[in-house]
Order: sequence, then C-alpha cells, then structure tokens
Amino acid sequence: MIRKIIKIEREKCNGCGLCVNACHEGAIELVDGKAWLARENYCDGLGDCLPACPTGAITFEEREAPAYDEAAVLAAKTQKTGNMPCSCPGSQARDLEKTTCSCNAEVPSQLRQWPVQIKLVPVTAPWFAQTDVLIAADCTAYAYGNFHNDFMRNRVTLVGCPKLDSVDYSEKLAAILTQNDIRSVTLARMEVPCCGGLERAVRTAIDASGKDIPLRTAVISTRGEVL
Repeated sequence: MIRKIIKIEREKCNGCGLCVNACHEGAIELVDGKAWLARENYCDGLGDCLPACPTGAITFEEREAPAYDEAAVLAAKTQKTGNMPCSCPGSQARDLEKTTCSCNAEVPSQLRQWPVQIKLVPVTAPWFAQTDVLIAADCTAYAYGNFHNDFMRNRVTLVGCPKLDSVDYSEKLAAILTQNDIRSVTLARMEVPCCGGLERAVRTAIDASGKDIPLRTAVISTRGEVL
C-alpha cells in the first residue's frame, strides 16, 4: 500500500539515538552508529521521532510500505516489558475510573484515563468507546481555575501543544475519531495565536473522519476567562 512513512537520511544522522527513544512503536534502531527504520510495519507515520532529531535527518515520504501493524507493536512491547503495554511506565494506559484513591485531596481529580498527551495515547484505547472527548491546549488547565469540573468532568482528556511538539496532530486525532465511537468533541484552547494550530488540527481531523461529530470550542484568555 502507498502510505506516509518516515525517511531517515543516514548521511545527516549523527547517531545520537534520540529518535530511537522518541519512537514509542520501536520501529527505529541504531545500526553501525546510524538510525535505521528497522521495522516499516511498526511505523505509524505520525512522526513522533521528527522533533527529536537534532540534525533534520528524519522527514516524511509517501511510498509503498506495509500497513502499520498495531497488534504486532503491542505484542512486541508486551514481550519486551512483561505485562506492561509500553516500555515507558509513564505511558502505560490506565482506566482511572476503575481505580480507587485514598488521597486526601480537597478537590478530586476529574481525570478518567492515562496517558493524556495526544502523542502518547493509544488510538484504540478502550475508554474511547461511546464517550465525549476533551482536546485541550497544555496551558488551559493552568489558566482556567475550575478546569477539572467545567471541562474535564465526564470526558476523556487529550492535551497537547502544537508549537512545542512541532507535530501535526490532525492525523492521529483523525484516526481516533475514525476508529472509535466518539459522541462529541470539546476543544479548549488559549487566545494566543499558536493555539490556532490545535484548532485547525481538530477541525481537519473531524472532516477527515467523515463523521458528523459535534464540536464545541472554548477560548480561554491569559487572565483565565472564557471568551
């Protein structure tokens, strides 16, 4: 099949290995001191490795390549790390509604799942079934004081910053919306111009999904007010 996949220019690679760590699927390895796309069917084409490369050796290309095999990726991770579905403990998927907390926090968290970063969340996580999704810019929870109750309550939360992550979220968000039964999307973004990238990604993803998914957009000012 013809699809988007990463391309590594070996002459530009300095062998730092940062892309190997950034690739959560395990598609990249170091061979003879250079990065190499060892498993094409492990590459999801989302490019988490691109911003990690300090020399610009990694780009996208569209060519004949095997389809992304998520089942093989998960099986390899499980074999490598035991029962954990990811080599990074902080990225292990968890349904927080099924856990109990004996903490003494005065204001309980409304977070329903982990991880929350768009780059890390599994596309077909079980908590995406028939749910409402909140897609939020990183800064919104710090600017708006009652963010948990007004935005996160009863929603699956995904966060990101297109300026800092330097990736196009639209493809992964489109995959999430396409492969799951999402009832609605709420977008929480800041008033600053760079947050426009997140809004564009969300709208592009909804269009790409081919579904009529209701979208509510909330713009929050740097003073913490909903505009």
